[in-house]
Amino acid sequence: MLVVAVFLPLLGAFIAGLFGRMIGDRSSQIITCLGVGLAALASIPAFMEVALNGNSQTIVIATWLASGTFDAQWALRYDTLSAVMVMTVTSVSTLIHIYSIGYMSDDDSKPRFMAYLSMFTFAMLMLVTADNLVQLFFGWEGVGVFSYLLIGFWFKKSAANAAAIKAFVVNRVGDFGFLLGIFAIYFLFDSVTFEVIFDAAANHADTEVNFFGLHVHALTITCLLLFVGAMGKSAQLFLHTWLPDAMEGPTPVSALIHAATMVTAGVFLVARMSPLFEYAPTALAVVTFIGASTAFFAATIGCVQNDIKRIIAYSTCSQLGYMFFACGVSAYQAGIFHLVTHAWFKALLFLGAGSVIHAMSEEQDIRKMGGIWRLIPFTFAVMIIGNLALTGIPPLSGYYSKDMVIEAAHAAHTWVGNYAFAMGIAAALLTSFYSWRLTFLTFFGSPRADKQIMDHVHESPKIMTIPLAGLALGAMFAGMIGYNIFVGEGRQEFWGNAITVFASQDSIANVLEFHPEFYIKYLPLFVSLLGLGIAYFMYIRRPELPARLVTVFPGVYRFLLNKWYFDELYNYIFVKNAFRCGQLFWKGGDTRIIDGYGPDGISALTIRAAKRISAVQTGYLYHYAFAMIVGIAAFVTWSIVGGSS
Repeated sequence: MLVVAVFLPLLGAFIAGLFGRMIGDRSSQIITCLGVGLAALASIPAFMEVALNGNSQTIVIATWLASGTFDAQWALRYDTLSAVMVMTVTSVSTLIHIYSIGYMSDDDSKPRFMAYLSMFTFAMLMLVTADNLVQLFFGWEGVGVFSYLLIGFWFKKSAANAAAIKAFVVNRVGDFGFLLGIFAIYFLFDSVTFEVIFDAAANHADTEVNFFGLHVHALTITCLLLFVGAMGKSAQLFLHTWLPDAMEGPTPVSALIHAATMVTAGVFLVARMSPLFEYAPTALAVVTFIGASTAFFAATIGCVQNDIKRIIAYSTCSQLGYMFFACGVSAYQAGIFHLVTHAWFKALLFLGAGSVIHAMSEEQDIRKMGGIWRLIPFTFAVMIIGNLALTGIPPLSGYYSKDMVIEAAHAAHTWVGNYAFAMGIAAALLTSFYSWRLTFLTFFGSPRADKQIMDHVHESPKIMTIPLAGLALGAMFAGMIGYNIFVGEGRQEFWGNAITVFASQDSIANVLEFHPEFYIKYLPLFVSLLGLGIAYFMYIRRPELPARLVTVFPGVYRFLLNKWYFDELYNYIFVKNAFRCGQLFWKGGDTRIIDGYGPDGISALTIRAAKRISAVQTGYLYHYAFAMIVGIAAFVTWSIVGGSS
């Protein structure tokens, strides 16, 4: 069961990708859905055996690399963390695969799309079951490659190609840091295998290394390098710019990337490497600060976006910030718990948005929607469930996970923990506001779309609504079911050795033991309800108010609408200078020097020499006789002069 849960999506992708034209669209869809569906079923007994029964194990497949002291096995590491991730990834991916059958029904490349989805799922499964950093990096790069292919799936659209390239390039920046982190770990531990690294972590608790002439704490610099990789893959502040542009891919791609696969890889990496991060409090402080800042930053941008998918994308960016600052205050269990609940309600919101786009004839601007809740009642209902879960309204899943993240930040009793708590509360207010703004503008009020579009608004087919129902169940009950074992009294037995937390840094234990004050515990719920009230007042009671605020605060509005000008800043600093360097080396170096003095120069010299020589070929006998006489005279002169000397 453990091996089957990982390799069945690969088998489905292999068949659909290589034989899709032969077996047809429908067979390709069925095979890939069966692959991930059976993997999801296999992940349930695997979860029960490994996580609930505490039977962690490692299954060796083959030797990956062996050279001298370097040894990396291709093995599946199944502990509680892996089992949780495998079950989440395969379950959510199965529903997205089924949904894709309906959503992509008019596409000409269904086998290719389904093969990419399944390969993307397999790459993520390889990542979360890796037994060493080499295999983890293989899965890490795998999700990067297939995200590029999926974001740019509609390659005839220039915007899709640009978005795919942007995602690929930005992630290469983070991956460079991750590679340096892997090199640093091998330098310190002489191994890339997790078991060896974690067992020896205490021996290097005080080790210092020379880093650019400075003596620095080895595990701190190593963990920071690993976190740079996590920042790129999970779209944290400064390396976040690729995430909203990824919306150019089909909606199922957005759901899969943002819910359970690629963007969660960074959070998983930090949790997996918790035995090292616990010895690097400075690195944990950086993780907390970046995560908290990202949660607030992305939430501010989500408040003014008008594309329904981009609003949800910035919501993903913000929620990932919550997961990271949970890990930063050593509440790794809370971070993974929020990752799991978020996978369900974020996939629900993305696919719900896809159902809205499908109903509105591919319209994505919420300003051109409105008044459709009666026309698509099921989509409306599941979007409400997703919003309630996202904004942390009890008893839906987000209430249990997000509140624990915020409470753990407060219970850390550090300056950076207090900063994360404040940013988390502010982000919760903004999250509620932009989520309900999306809901009110999309479903309520008078229709703002063309009559022709409104006449064709219809509910999605069952092949799309059934997966929405499954995700809605997860959004409603995942938090309630998982609370005790993930972050409650049963967490120690449940997690076992999969996550390491020092007793002096255990912020979840502080929450459970000392119980936060009443205002701390219910402040997230209060600000969520406040955000709902503000959105209702601005977009239902006083719909003219947003436009008036824009005229009063035009600078703030432009600043947020332009996403804090990060794209413009990076374009000015990096892109334009890169083009200038390219022009310099291309025109000045390649064309003028290499080509000018190389192949082009030699060929031009040959042509000129040939023209000079051909000029003496006149066809007159006396010219040739004269040339012969001159030649003989020159030869005789040379012979006499040479002989006398």
